[in-house]
Amino acid sequence: MAARGRVFYDGTLGDPQLDHPEGVAVHPDGSIWCGGERGQIYRLAPDGGRLDQVAETGGFALGLAFGPAGELYACDLKHRAVFRIDPRSGAVERFTDGGADRPFVTPNCPAVTPDGTVYVSDSHIQGEPGPGVYRFASDGSGGLWYDGPLDFANGVAVAPDGAAVYVVESFRPGITRIPIRADGSAGKAEPVVTLTDTVPDGITFGPDNALYVGCYEPSQVLRVDPVSGEVTTVLADPTAHLLCHPTNLAFRGQQLFTANLGRWHITVIDGVLPGAA
Repeated sequence: MAARGRVFYDGTLGDPQLDHPEGVAVHPDGSIWCGGERGQIYRLAPDGGRLDQVAETGGFALGLAFGPAGELYACDLKHRAVFRIDPRSGAVERFTDGGADRPFVTPNCPAVTPDGTVYVSDSHIQGEPGPGVYRFASDGSGGLWYDGPLDFANGVAVAPDGAAVYVVESFRPGITRIPIRADGSAGKAEPVVTLTDTVPDGITFGPDNALYVGCYEPSQVLRVDPVSGEVTTVLADPTAHLLCHPTNLAFRGQQLFTANLGRWHITVIDGVLPGAA
């Protein structure tokens, strides 16, 4: 059955108002978390019936990801930092500025492995490819991991087998694979796919081990086979209402949730996986 999208939560007129969400992440309890353009950190009830603001960084929240202990990591554009948030208390702490050797320029999106290692993409400067991807231990130690030039590094995901980091290059445009060597260092980057005539943004692995990509332009979600590079369209919205500049995305079981930077809602897509009812 073809994928079916619907508005999961419309925060246009609510209080608190859902403020142009960029990042989205799923908590182990099934709640949906997203950020806002004033650094808001929101929690959506699992059924989408209630929105609460849990915390605020005072900046501009970009990508979000949960760690293995339930802690939430949030990239912040204004502060050029990654914050760590306690979902229960709402306490916010500055996790890292990137490190003294090379502070962040534009920290965009985190990805956290089961052992608590945090990878962070840095978009550098639009129109000026640069480093790169950072790697940190759960205590915040670490720094620049992959120092090669990436053309606006954006969404980032770690392969299910832990063998590589996949990163979106929004203005290449395409997806790049960076192997994780046995000693934890970065291997040689290799292209996975070129996504001509798009501006890819967010990326996540699905339960089928395929890559799902949110495209800022045109407004659509794509599925990419990480082995063959085959690309299929999951859902597209030429009117940019149901999907409006979708950025980051996250799975909850077989449901795929997307943020919509261009509007004030979260979208859920059912029937995403091949053969799903």
